[in-house]
Amino acid sequence: MDPFRNLPVRVFDRDADITGVEAAIAELEKNAGREYPLVIGGQSYTNDRKLNTTNPANPDELLATFQKATQAQADEAIQLANRTFESWKHTAARDRANILLRAAEILRQRRDAAIAVMILEVGKNWIEADADLAEAVDFLEFYAREALRYAEHQPIVPLEGEEPELFYIPLGTGAVIPPWNFPLAILTGMTSAAIATGNTVVLKPASDTPLTGQLLADTMVEAGLPPGVLTYLPGSGSEIGDFIVEHPRIRFISFTGSMEVGLGINERAAKVAPGQIWIKRVVAEMGGKDAIIVDSDADLDAAAEGSVASAFGFQGQKCSACSRLIVHEAVYDSLIEKVVAGTEALTVGPPKDRHNFMGPVINQAAMDKTLSYIDIGHQEGRLLIGGNRIADTGYFLEPTIFTDIHPESRLGQEEIFGPVLAVMKAKDFDEALDIANSTIFGLTGAVYSHNPDHLNKARDAFHVGNLYFNRKCTGALVGVHPFGGFNMSGTDSKAGGNDYLGLFLQAKSVSRKT
Repeated sequence: MDPFRNLPVRVFDRDADITGVEAAIAELEKNAGREYPLVIGGQSYTNDRKLNTTNPANPDELLATFQKATQAQADEAIQLANRTFESWKHTAARDRANILLRAAEILRQRRDAAIAVMILEVGKNWIEADADLAEAVDFLEFYAREALRYAEHQPIVPLEGEEPELFYIPLGTGAVIPPWNFPLAILTGMTSAAIATGNTVVLKPASDTPLTGQLLADTMVEAGLPPGVLTYLPGSGSEIGDFIVEHPRIRFISFTGSMEVGLGINERAAKVAPGQIWIKRVVAEMGGKDAIIVDSDADLDAAAEGSVASAFGFQGQKCSACSRLIVHEAVYDSLIEKVVAGTEALTVGPPKDRHNFMGPVINQAAMDKTLSYIDIGHQEGRLLIGGNRIADTGYFLEPTIFTDIHPESRLGQEEIFGPVLAVMKAKDFDEALDIANSTIFGLTGAVYSHNPDHLNKARDAFHVGNLYFNRKCTGALVGVHPFGGFNMSGTDSKAGGNDYLGLFLQAKSVSRKT
């Protein structure tokens, strides 16, 4: 197998790439409104309760309809996954890896169609959607290779008179609960990691993005995944999400989402249900209140560009997004001027137009939450730019910047998950680090500086799972930047890294006396 390489992201400067996505969008709109059945073990169900997915740029546009799974159907899916696990766990790692590799090839072939779904269903611009697709492919390719590595002979200390060995076995049936903001990439990574290691999966997609998740479900079937290894189960989190997490036959839960939901899952998973014979393993990737520090000797043009991209890429709806910009007082005014100019240049509008940088936020609740934080910002700081809803149709918001924000204020501490940037002044680099570390989160961060002593200090003292120097704090690449954070940002699972598959395995030691 060739060494792993990241799939390059397109910038759409070629006519063929542009026309391909335009045609895919037109085809998706032509077939909008399709209803998908719920499928469990080859049996199709049509339920009374439906889950509609719409276009956040035009909420009246129905994209597709799904069935809301019931608790009885969730139980049926879990029981099927448990039965299937008894055979799937014995499938050779090479065969499991080959399924992932075939799935990666299918996604590459359907790249434009996948991008079109994310543009319409989640409001990603073209480049962000293509990056999401590329990351999904990367996860499949990377974890296929990692599954083979974990299946190899494991080194162990020899002992005279015995033949010891250590090998990894899968956990069992797991629940995968992905987020809506990377609706293909993270969903694919979480699911494929569990499958590649010999586990079976019940996948409950985010309610806002079931159509994108259906892409992976269909892709895995076409790639040859046996029935019952993966069951795609759309539904209400309050109705079936808690039920799945608490089910005694669920061995592990892989979750990405908000801190509040993640903590609730962790608490429920810790309770032993009647008939449960294991301690459930929880892999949780949660929120962030990420900061970029700009030092007194930084390249201000680069810092401004990276800050704007990190704060407002995908409308700030990334757990890695820059929510706090911490600037040395010596360059504060100069840097802010450049950041405002860069923000003014951003285009906001329907992401069908490839020239728009920002699309809508995901739904009405997200828009209302962001507007409430903008109201708080007026009380806690000084508005530099933005602060308004843009159109009557669609969930469009202006990119918004507040300055003179106190580090302990709500805008300085709470995750907003929208296009709002809080700017803070630091008297020196040490104070900037203190401010950066002053939240309960610890996901991503960046430092713009040419001072090697300051960079070394940040390397040790900036307490985040992913730290970047002289570049933006978003855009982690599979295999290059293993991703996961500290404190209330999660269990530091390091998705896309060499440790990740171990979270879905358990080690068994066997020794034979000679």
